[in-house]
Amino acid sequence: MTKQEFPPMSGPVCPLPLSHGSRIVMGHGSGGKMMNDLIRTTFLPPLDNPALRAGDDAGVVQPNDCTRLAISTDAHVVSPLFFPGGDIGRLAVCGTVNDVAMLGAIPHYLTAGFILEEGLDIEILQRVVQSMQVAAQEAGVDIVAGDTKVVQKNKADGLYITTAGVGVVIPGVSVGGACAQPGDVILLSGTIGDHGIAVLGARGELGFESDIHSDVAPLNHLVEAMFDASDQVHVLRDPTRGGVASALNEIAVQSQVGITLQESTLPVRPAVQAACEMLGFDPLYIANEGKLLAIVAAQDAETILQVMQASPYGRQATMIGRVTETPAGRVLMKTAIGATRVVDVLAGEMLPRIC
Repeated sequence: MTKQEFPPMSGPVCPLPLSHGSRIVMGHGSGGKMMNDLIRTTFLPPLDNPALRAGDDAGVVQPNDCTRLAISTDAHVVSPLFFPGGDIGRLAVCGTVNDVAMLGAIPHYLTAGFILEEGLDIEILQRVVQSMQVAAQEAGVDIVAGDTKVVQKNKADGLYITTAGVGVVIPGVSVGGACAQPGDVILLSGTIGDHGIAVLGARGELGFESDIHSDVAPLNHLVEAMFDASDQVHVLRDPTRGGVASALNEIAVQSQVGITLQESTLPVRPAVQAACEMLGFDPLYIANEGKLLAIVAAQDAETILQVMQASPYGRQATMIGRVTETPAGRVLMKTAIGATRVVDVLAGEMLPRIC
């Protein structure tokens, strides 16, 4: 196969959606191509700086010769507010803690902003805040500042939360989406798709009963243990919106490498797989909130994998693929029947299979 040729598809693919250049649509928040295009064309040009341009989960800045800080911000608009395994409060804390940790930093401080809808029960707000406190305590961070705004009834889904986080990058550590190298091994900390399917179930959109729980969890202690074991961790990414597929596509483009996955090694719970097959979803594109991807040097892969498996949030960690030189910027998957297919970036909002 020459460099100009693309690998064969294993089946038909849906066409790209019509472009939306003048109005925001739901696909702009999907974590896929439409969101990346929005960032690249609307946000990055006027706000451009080296930390933002890197395109990672957090921006790394160096205020002095001795300290590097990882800073991240996130907005949380999940509906319903409570779902099996978590709630918007736990999600807000864990999401920001994890984004900071993915740059090799130890998170220390968070801020939180609350947009409250008129008519929200105070008891619901108290439950959410208590959940945030429990999650922050588990992660070992303090929420040191905040803000509250109230909007008119029917102008919000009850409650939105924004969070920002700051952490100190571990001395000597330098990781990011542009650091993957050919020959590296790709590790995944556990089963995929749990969070997205749990939220759909809580909305009553599955059409059947399930016991699927969200995986939302703080991963900073797992990350610290990985760096204690090895200095050969090159990339960390938590595959939230857009799932594993979108996260790996971002890394492949940032590092200008190829990535090859083995379908048979992807960990998916039977209940999640069944829900995806019924709805026409691909688990690779389903959101996760307590999993991480680690791209590590091959010689230390087994050591790092064992450390992950010893952690409460990495017991089902496994190797799912390798980094290759070509095709640069592409993610491929060796299927269970021996074929090769392209795992493309999510084009827009994921919908049940219709083509």
